[in-house]
Amino acid sequence: MFQTLARGCAAGAAGTTALNAVTYADMALRGRPTSSAPQDVVDRITTDTGHPVPGTGDLRENRLSGLGALSGIAVGVVAGAAVALVHRAGARVPVRLGGPVTGALVMAATDLPIARTGVSDPRTWSATDWLSDVVPHVVYGLVTYGIVSATDHRG
Repeated sequence: MFQTLARGCAAGAAGTTALNAVTYADMALRGRPTSSAPQDVVDRITTDTGHPVPGTGDLRENRLSGLGALSGIAVGVVAGAAVALVHRAGARVPVRLGGPVTGALVMAATDLPIARTGVSDPRTWSATDWLSDVVPHVVYGLVTYGIVSATDHRG
């Protein structure tokens, strides 16, 4: 079980790195700014639960930026562990199917809090906005599910 979780966490970390690389490449190619959604979600959740991030001005913004990035890494790593557990339980499909499904599930796990906290309304996003979200998540899923599949020697 420990090996499955470790394998899944490593796969999720690799998938997260791939997602970040695709995202940063998109930013570099199109000259678009970074999204503030991760840190805005952290701000809303911590404030709404009575534990706002301390500090003011740049100090607080820097903390929120770091926490937003760390929350994305955590989602990616934990999702990788979940994929490995599901795979170990016998849910095995080809990477061409499992990868996009994995990416879609992780995308939902990140987009739902954005919508639920009111940080953004995905219903108002443009096609370009959606592509900027979908493509990196599909890459995440392909890398994560691909590694989980390739390293599972149980069958």
